[in-house]
Amino acid sequence: MKSLNELIGRYPVLACCRQDMETVFRDLMGVFSSGGKVLVCGNGGSAADADHWSAELLKAFVKKRPLPEADVERLGPALSGNLQRGLPCIPLAGFVALNSAYANDCDAEYAYAQLTYALGSPSDALIGISTSGNARNVCHALSVARAMGMNTIGLSGQSGGAMKPLCDVCICVPCTETYLVQELHLPVYHTLSIMLEESLC
Repeated sequence: MKSLNELIGRYPVLACCRQDMETVFRDLMGVFSSGGKVLVCGNGGSAADADHWSAELLKAFVKKRPLPEADVERLGPALSGNLQRGLPCIPLAGFVALNSAYANDCDAEYAYAQLTYALGSPSDALIGISTSGNARNVCHALSVARAMGMNTIGLSGQSGGAMKPLCDVCICVPCTETYLVQELHLPVYHTLSIMLEESLC
């Protein structure tokens, strides 16, 4: 895996994450190849990372993503010439009305869990991002996803925290300080995005 080798060449500290990154890549390949989608959630900077990662999947990242010929014919040259192939990924923090309503009417801690229950299916995956691994709302969403038969993936700091046992695989970068964990999360999900784009788009 060229992109993964290049990542570890730039960030040798991430060598310990190689096996888990390979597993996440294979799992996401399976989800997208079978027509499933990915839900992704986090808080604060991790919510921004969830939104950022979604953007890299939903449109072209490092290579062009021309539409399949059948879609070009259906859409015509004007539309198809301005669209790119995307991998379906939904950042759960972006549901402003639902999240604010749940905080007001129910319990904000369960908003991501509600969205996972409403939007997820067994063919999908949920990615939870938490620098400590202990974000309660992310853990609730992972619990719902696991109960529904979804693939559960974590991106966390060194210990993996409470979310680690809720995940089929958890990429735990070898740092504990929040900002340092976040600095390593970005190259991890950028590399996974490149790998998926090269394989599927």
